[in-house]
Amino acid sequence: MMEHPSFDADGVSLTMLPERALLWRERAMLILADVHFGKAAAFRAGGIPVPHGTTRANLDAIDALVQQHAVGHIVFLGDFLHARTGRVAGTLSALAQWRARNRALALTLVRGNHDHHAGDPPAELDIEIVDEPWRAGPLAFCHHPQTVAGAFALVGHVHPVYRLSAAGDTLRLPCFVVDGRWAMLPAFGAFTGGYPVQAQPGQRIFLAAEDCVLPLPGSIPAR
Repeated sequence: MMEHPSFDADGVSLTMLPERALLWRERAMLILADVHFGKAAAFRAGGIPVPHGTTRANLDAIDALVQQHAVGHIVFLGDFLHARTGRVAGTLSALAQWRARNRALALTLVRGNHDHHAGDPPAELDIEIVDEPWRAGPLAFCHHPQTVAGAFALVGHVHPVYRLSAAGDTLRLPCFVVDGRWAMLPAFGAFTGGYPVQAQPGQRIFLAAEDCVLPLPGSIPAR
């Protein structure tokens, strides 16, 4: 199995996973950004026909990561729920059933802009809800891109993707953006879209492909 790349964040080694997540192995912590549970339901409530099953797909993907990496704590970097109109019975029931099967997991949500509009998750999900920046060790967990004095920031919000072009073909892949004082995660949600980014001076981009994470050609290796 290919070893996934890691980067150093003020002495903490963080592994980038192709499932668009970060792993802090030392603390058995999985870090996810922008899941947007209920987004498809919110679109359907607005009269836009979109596929069903995105909540289940997201939860199944989380389950697989928890089992594969022996995760004990999940930190959500904002936008857990997409909108108030997405708080439908099917979505909330699926979340409650998932939580009932995973009572041993510690869950922390760093509120994002969508969380402020959608409202906090139901109390029965037993999620610790905090405002940004939330700090653990030398890391600051945030939703919006920012720098935090005395800490290395992990951020979301942008849903970064990188556009590859060759021979007239174009491919957009979710990506991690690693800067000197922060790292940006791609959106974890299966129905979230993406915003094209380019590496700025001092930044590295890592592409989240189907089963591996690849440094953008010309990027400095993460290790």
